[in-house]
Amino acid sequence: LLGERLGRIANTQLTTGDGTGDPNGIVTASTLGKTAAATAAVTPDEIIDLVHSVDPAYRQSPKVRFMFNDLTLAAIRKLKDGDGNYIWDPGDGSGGSSLLGYPITEIEDMPDVATDAAAIAFGDFARGYLIVDRAGVRVLRDPYSAKPYVLFYVTKRVGGGVQNFDAIKALKFGDS
Repeated sequence: LLGERLGRIANTQLTTGDGTGDPNGIVTASTLGKTAAATAAVTPDEIIDLVHSVDPAYRQSPKVRFMFNDLTLAAIRKLKDGDGNYIWDPGDGSGGSSLLGYPITEIEDMPDVATDAAAIAFGDFARGYLIVDRAGVRVLRDPYSAKPYVLFYVTKRVGGGVQNFDAIKALKFGDS
């Protein structure tokens, strides 16, 4: 339970952290954004533009993928190409759904599609984002603050930030 909770906190910070007391999140990197034309809707053309905004050397990587939340996935699943075919491919049932041939990672900490939100990220996150994870968890036992109970304070140091802005791009909606 503790490991699960620490993982959830780290996931939130690595996605949307502002760099003040937590890592710099993927979607908060200021030079990562690519502004889309729509303010509260995504189009197939914008997704194609996002894919081609990533440097071709990284776009060919087997680790390249899309990253967005469940509400954005629902909106994308409804998009169709000019022939009326859905651009989202549910895969063969083994969990391998894709968008424009690229795999999808669903991250609930990604923002929803809205004005001034970087709701869709695409790229090779392994080569573009660096996670610094200090080994070990620090536990402080406090038998005094809540007698007769014993409190435990748990800390883990994690940092991160975009290291290669050519490998990852985000689709930012609207103009700020």
